[in-house]
Amino acid sequence: MKYPVNEVFETIQGEGLFTGVPAIFVRLQGCPVGCSWCDTKHTWETLSQNRVDADLVIQVDGEIGRWAELTAQQLIDQLVAQGFTAEHIVITGGEPCMYDLTELTSTLFDAGYRCQIETSGTFEVKCHSQTWVTVSPKINMKGGYPVLPQALNCANEIKHPVAKQSHIDELDLLLKDIDISNKTICLQPISQKARATELAMKVCIERNWRLSIQTHKYLNID
Repeated sequence: MKYPVNEVFETIQGEGLFTGVPAIFVRLQGCPVGCSWCDTKHTWETLSQNRVDADLVIQVDGEIGRWAELTAQQLIDQLVAQGFTAEHIVITGGEPCMYDLTELTSTLFDAGYRCQIETSGTFEVKCHSQTWVTVSPKINMKGGYPVLPQALNCANEIKHPVAKQSHIDELDLLLKDIDISNKTICLQPISQKARATELAMKVCIERNWRLSIQTHKYLNID
């Protein structure tokens, strides 16, 4: 299977449970969810005129929406050729779960990598059983896609952006019938606003949840 890759780069994971871990980000092209605040809108459409050779998406900013088709093994070959040393792979997008990620994650695991998927939860999650699934639920977005119980049940980590109490209420409603006893719940203040941070901290303390800070934004790194 070939995957439409927008960019591949090595950095530090800035969010969630794996904050601070060296990571290779694999950003896939394509997303119909339509989040108004999305900072990667260039990944929404997979336009034929933006298809490029594989070497043009490795360690290159994909902000113009270009993409290349790579198999899992071709991706691994590129990682080795670049001399990347991180062992943690973050598969993001776009919306990566538009695609069946079973072959990709299985091949990466067989090659010695650990995999994490970052998804909106609006598509069924298909991946290797040991993949760490992070769902950042996108509720009532323009695309009209509901957050799926299947994705929430698959999640190891639910990372929810918050700015006000209604965002907490939305999350509570979403998780009403989901067993979260073995899941990491992270609240992530939107845009580093003091009010949002105070609310997220308060709820995390009350519920023994985890605060997720967008470390990369404070450090001004990718």
